[in-house]
Amino acid sequence: MIAFLKGVLAGKTPTAAYIDVNGVGYEVGMSSASLSKLPAAGQPVQVFTHLQVREGDMSLFGFVSADEKRFFEKLITVSGVGAKVALAALSTYVPRELGAHIANQDIAAIQRIPGVGKKGASRIVLELKGSLDDFGGSAESAQTASAASSALPAATEALLSMGFTSAEAEVALKGAPEAAGEAALIQYALKRLGG
Repeated sequence: MIAFLKGVLAGKTPTAAYIDVNGVGYEVGMSSASLSKLPAAGQPVQVFTHLQVREGDMSLFGFVSADEKRFFEKLITVSGVGAKVALAALSTYVPRELGAHIANQDIAAIQRIPGVGKKGASRIVLELKGSLDDFGGSAESAQTASAASSALPAATEALLSMGFTSAEAEVALKGAPEAAGEAALIQYALKRLGG
């Protein structure tokens, strides 16, 4: 099947990208996380793809990383989880973070995904836990991910208490290393702020 597309980005909507491959335009459904990483229209682009064929319907889904594609393919194996919910999950969390929530059996965090209720969240945990070690789905990486996710708000709070505005704090922390602790994040931000 179609493993990837390489062409020029013709345009995008909030849910899809249009990729021109040698004069053929492909509509590719994507998560908002992947769409935000695409270049400007007219620029060269390459995305990994998953082709879904159903009765009288073919849909193409795209991903900026192979990990995101593999996670999508795991999610759609869960009964009741279709492509739309899988993309919503990947728009809400990066694969490592979602893998950590599943490993921790954090039903409340999974319910934050649009279109996922308590039953759906429980089913995702039940059917995927133990199969996501390469996505941060082990207890050890789950702790690292949850520590990292709590470090960012703490670092932001610390910068605000130093007198920086929330806009300055947000800009200063943008692009910080994902697994960095609170102290490392504050140091990173202060360097960028020239403090």
